[in-house]
Amino acid sequence: MHAIDYLLKPIRAARLLEALAMVRSKAAPKVEALAQMRHAPRTSLSAGERGKVHLIPVSSIIYLRAELKYVTVRTREREHLVEESLTRLEEEFGEKFVRVHRSCLVARAAIRGFERASGTSSEGVSGEGGQWEVLLNGCDERIAVSRRQQHIVREFSK
Repeated sequence: MHAIDYLLKPIRAARLLEALAMVRSKAAPKVEALAQMRHAPRTSLSAGERGKVHLIPVSSIIYLRAELKYVTVRTREREHLVEESLTRLEEEFGEKFVRVHRSCLVARAAIRGFERASGTSSEGVSGEGGQWEVLLNGCDERIAVSRRQQHIVREFSK
C-alpha cells in the first residue's frame, strides 16, 4: 500500500509533523501502480472474532452465504462471519465464485458436482419438477440451486 510511516496513540504534534514531512519528501506512487492496486481482488477476507482478526484466504473458501447483515464464510475447517455484502463480494471475486442462489455464492473450485434433491422428480435440468443441489469438495453440506440459477448446472455439465 506504499506506507511510509505510522503513528501510535496518543499522537504528539511533533511526531505528526515529522511523519507529514516524510510523506512530502517521498515520490508519489505512479498512477498506473495505484490503478492496478485498485482493481486487483484481495487474496484474503478478514473476520473479527473475540478481539482477534482472522485472515481467511480466498482460495480456502468453499462458499459465501448471506444471512441478515452478515455473510457466512465457509472453509474446510469452520465458518466465519464477515460484515460485507454478498453483492460486493461477487463483484470482486466473480471469477472464482458462482451464484447458485440469491443468498449464496459457491467457489467454482469447490464444486464436485450436482445432484437432484431427494424427493424431487428426475426431469431434465430445465424441467419443472427438480430441485438441484451443489455437491461440495471439503464439506458434506449441500446447497440448493434456485430455479433462476439452474442454468449453472448445464454450464458445469459441459
